[in-house]
Amino acid sequence: KIDPEKEHERQKNEEEQEDLLDELAKAVAVLAKNKIGALIVLERETGLNDYIETGIKVDGLVSNEFLINIFIPNTPLHDGAVILRGNRIMAAGCLLPLTEDRSLKKELGTRHRAAIGLAEQTDAAIVVVSEETGIISLARSGRLARDLDANVLKDKLRPLFANKPH
Repeated sequence: KIDPEKEHERQKNEEEQEDLLDELAKAVAVLAKNKIGALIVLERETGLNDYIETGIKVDGLVSNEFLINIFIPNTPLHDGAVILRGNRIMAAGCLLPLTEDRSLKKELGTRHRAAIGLAEQTDAAIVVVSEETGIISLARSGRLARDLDANVLKDKLRPLFANKPH
């Protein structure tokens, strides 16, 4: 028999997750359209506290406006990565490890190398918006999927966080 309380909790988590993906997709679409570079890390099972420590602690609720604001060029937090834990922005301006992979295309800059580097070392999902091209990419398991739009990004992220408690 289904426990109504657990079922309610599961639905609440799913709704929160969908809200998070919506806010993330909206932010990424605006950042891409305006060619504002961004590096957004979504924590999964592997804890990212060591990387959170390298940035400025934020601990704020994720919203598309907040994410966009963080990456506005020439502001204190725009360099480095934002790390999300559930629907919270834990820190901004975080440093990530760069991949050692020499076979990467030359047009992939530091943001992409950092995204792949973290994806090689953890199970995090890392979203990159290129400052040069506005191209949206997703790094996972040491690989980079490029040329995504906001909806495809959501579709790729959704199964990674399905039924994951916050």
